[in-house]
Amino acid sequence: MLAVTTDDHPAVGPVAVLANPTAGRGRHRGLLPRILDGLAAAGRPVELLTADTPAAAEQACRVAVAAGVSALVTVGGDGTVHRALQAVAGTSVPFGPVPAGTGNDFAADTGFPADPLAAVALIVAALRAGRTHPVDLARMSAGTGPDRWYGAVLAAGFDAIVNERANRMRWPRGPRRYDLAILVELARLRPRRYTLRLDGVEHRFDGVLVAVGNCARYGGGMRVCPAADPTDGLLDVVVGGRFDRRTLVRVKPRIYAGTHVAHPLVRSYRAGTVELAAEGITTYADGERSLDLPVRISAVPRAVRLLR
Repeated sequence: MLAVTTDDHPAVGPVAVLANPTAGRGRHRGLLPRILDGLAAAGRPVELLTADTPAAAEQACRVAVAAGVSALVTVGGDGTVHRALQAVAGTSVPFGPVPAGTGNDFAADTGFPADPLAAVALIVAALRAGRTHPVDLARMSAGTGPDRWYGAVLAAGFDAIVNERANRMRWPRGPRRYDLAILVELARLRPRRYTLRLDGVEHRFDGVLVAVGNCARYGGGMRVCPAADPTDGLLDVVVGGRFDRRTLVRVKPRIYAGTHVAHPLVRSYRAGTVELAAEGITTYADGERSLDLPVRISAVPRAVRLLR
């Protein structure tokens, strides 16, 4: 159960809003004026951040937090949340995700309603009351460059490989590109050799599915780490072993209900620190292209304060 805290972040400065107009294939774009008007009901100025690339969006959030905004709100999906988390993680600036993307897994798993305007009402009520709910985040490092944060799930197996394939393709456009990438990678499916350390204890295995979850869901509702709890100070690790194509195709739909963990080739673990290594894998965190393996991932308790 999420703890409630009284927000000691000063209620001064504007509420900064990062909106992704292309999230969810643009289906909520027309709601943005109503969302901004709704947020203004909290009695604070509302500042819409401008950015034309994901990197610029992340930087805009960092600048806003450094400038002393009283809260940061995203309007979009998990990718938009991911950019904002890089700025608010570990700070006292409270955060509110308005779910408006194709995948809204972090918002759903941390108690925000699926309807964007209902989420706005919840955020406004929390702002008025000075109320926040702290939840954990995952912090990852590849040993070089800055650490990265994520809120939902890091994928480091077949799903990450498919995403990497789809991002390299220039044709076709839209969701058909992802479908084609799945077919290509299914044809090329082979188990990879992984080294996994859980709080220092080493495991080696050949597998095709690897997920490290702060929350349960990824990919728009798939409960890949069904027991994950973003308030327990731990990460859930779910690995799928030497699946062949037929078995993977049969088991994958079960991820939506989380029943895949009962399959004999699936193992589940829980740890505060996860070290993961394999050759030729680029991870995807919150659905966003992230760090190449090897990576070290740590659960950071109460790393972000949610407006709900």
